[in-house]
Amino acid sequence: MSEKLKAIAERIKELRQISGIPVEQLAAEFRIEPDLYQKYEAGSADIPVSLLYELSQKFHVELTTLLTGGEPRLHGYCLVRNQTGPSADRRKDYKYQDLAFNFANKKAEVFLVTVDPKPAGAEVHYNAHPGQEFTYMLEGDMKIVLDGHELELHQGDSLYFNSGMKHAMIALHGKPARFLAFIL
Repeated sequence: MSEKLKAIAERIKELRQISGIPVEQLAAEFRIEPDLYQKYEAGSADIPVSLLYELSQKFHVELTTLLTGGEPRLHGYCLVRNQTGPSADRRKDYKYQDLAFNFANKKAEVFLVTVDPKPAGAEVHYNAHPGQEFTYMLEGDMKIVLDGHELELHQGDSLYFNSGMKHAMIALHGKPARFLAFIL
């Protein structure tokens, strides 16, 4: 278990305990089996960024606080230099870089996301979370599955969708796909 994952797990466990919410109740609210949720809090299973986002909303804390343990401090602007935003690699399928981590009271979460190609026939993992999402393709080709509808996105394409719909992103042609994701 990585130290980063362990630290995130400890923060979400502490927030739940401070709020006096039993594991079973919180797991049911997020439609997760209690055993899986306990693995998230133990740091023994990757925590989907979509769940971290939902937890940040539930407990009224910034996503940055869950990811880094620090509070965003900037109010006028937040400059993030190339490859300096904190990594939020919470799923094997996707690599996230937080591009607005230090801006306080954000109206959106902004990530640079890389989806690596998978072997043919590999299992596809779906996400769903409250809100809306905007995706802008920077490079590569990607298939996105939205509640069973398959769409192909290519460089320069964009997609705005209800992120409560089950969705999964799959890199195509054996190459990584990179895109900007705005979660509102």
